[in-house]
Amino acid sequence: MHTDVLVIGGGLGGVAAALAALRAGRSVILTEEFDWLGGQLTSQAVPPDEHSWVEQFGITASYRALREGIRDYYRRNYPLTEASRAAAQLNPGAGYVSKLCHEPRVAVAVLEEMLAPYRASRRLLVLQPYRPVAAETDGDRVTAVTVQHRDTDEQVTLTAPFILDATETGQLLPLTGTEYVTGFESQAETGEPSAPAEAQPLNMQAVSYCFAVDHVDGDQVGDKPANYAFWRNYQPEFWGDRLLSWTAPNPRTLESAQRTFTPNPDDDPLAVVADQRRTGGDMNLWTFRRIAARRHFVPGTYESDICLVNWPMIDYFEGPVIEVPDAAKHLAAAKELSLSVLYWLQTEAPRADGGTGFPGLRLRADVVGSADGLAQAPYIRESRRIKAEYTIVEQDLSVAVRGDRGAAWYDDSVGIGMYRIDLHPSTGGDNYIDVASSPFRIPLGALIPQRVENLLPASKNLGTTHITNGCYRLHPVEWNIGEAAGLLAAFCLDRGAAPRAVRGTPTLLREFQDHLVAQGIELGWPNVTGY
Repeated sequence: MHTDVLVIGGGLGGVAAALAALRAGRSVILTEEFDWLGGQLTSQAVPPDEHSWVEQFGITASYRALREGIRDYYRRNYPLTEASRAAAQLNPGAGYVSKLCHEPRVAVAVLEEMLAPYRASRRLLVLQPYRPVAAETDGDRVTAVTVQHRDTDEQVTLTAPFILDATETGQLLPLTGTEYVTGFESQAETGEPSAPAEAQPLNMQAVSYCFAVDHVDGDQVGDKPANYAFWRNYQPEFWGDRLLSWTAPNPRTLESAQRTFTPNPDDDPLAVVADQRRTGGDMNLWTFRRIAARRHFVPGTYESDICLVNWPMIDYFEGPVIEVPDAAKHLAAAKELSLSVLYWLQTEAPRADGGTGFPGLRLRADVVGSADGLAQAPYIRESRRIKAEYTIVEQDLSVAVRGDRGAAWYDDSVGIGMYRIDLHPSTGGDNYIDVASSPFRIPLGALIPQRVENLLPASKNLGTTHITNGCYRLHPVEWNIGEAAGLLAAFCLDRGAAPRAVRGTPTLLREFQDHLVAQGIELGWPNVTGY
């Protein structure tokens, strides 16, 4: 099959890339290996992690349309209370991690709505569930990608003048021979203050299998996981207690902190203020990533709130899940950790009343759309990353380095983002790195491989480091990266130009940036201070 723009990977970056190229009049083939489009927002079941100004500025117009589409979907289809329906900034889950916490299936529906007219006109073909298994190259160009059906092993070879890697782990980079890095770079390579003396390519952030629970009457306890005893007694050196406990490091101070857990607090969801400038919001684990607050809805609609478990205790950092021969073993162990956390919560977790266990916790497989009750896909925080024309480094945006100067100014900006430099514990034995960041730009140079001409990153695989990946990996930034990549591919096709020529030719760069602005992409920040 042939198309103008081939997008491999249907996560947030992939969908944004496809929509951008389609809006520009190009044909697109989009592939995705899981049952839902949307990646970390849907198949990985992670509510959006967003900066404090998200309701005013700092995201693209199309990402804002996605957010407002989610709210509108609730207003059109759910029995909200009159007060909640009238809330301009409705937060259906009233979670503290984000100003918009919601059930993943709603995001799937809205993403499908956004793509529907292009499917109907046959300008978009979605191949699902397919994963990339091979690629062909001719010198510095990728000429074809072969994808294979997840369940039937049927293979299809796809060709396009521009190919975008929007996979969660940068799967096309090794398949195409595109130069890339993994893990922790050395300080000699990057000059980063927080980098180690020697490179650690297999030192990567934890992955997590998220799951959803509610709390109802009766005994909901399932079978004990086979390796439960191991995880029950597992204690990382830096944790301060067993992993399966209410104790975990405070990511910002690294001091041991006690979390609380109160199912179904009778709180007012309209009074919840989600602002990560004030707090990470993770001290009460029930409300931290709550995705359905029952008091938003007409009484009797929900038996219980629904809580999305993406907590410190489900982070799996025993080994990496890419670049190693035993990746499948580590993914299976990550699943077992999550199921062990659930069993511990149901049977042994200390309660405020002095008892143990919450047997009424019910695994909500229907909420995440899987057979085993865990998210369809692991939450991947760190990908392979291209060796780019420009690599974004810690000293470009760390508040500790930049002070009140703000983040580095990139003349080739193709978007903006904001999040703390937020690294979870890693496979190299590192504790959290969670430090203040300045609101930053996305340089076009980070989207251009050093050698390959027609392959573009459209997800977490752009030219960041292990450290700066920590703030470029979140939902709105991934969307902006994908959208910029899709628009760049279409722009290059229209102009007969190569991506590196767009960056290297001032008139072309200004024309492309003007086009981005016309599409609702912000290229710079107002005068705001990082946190």
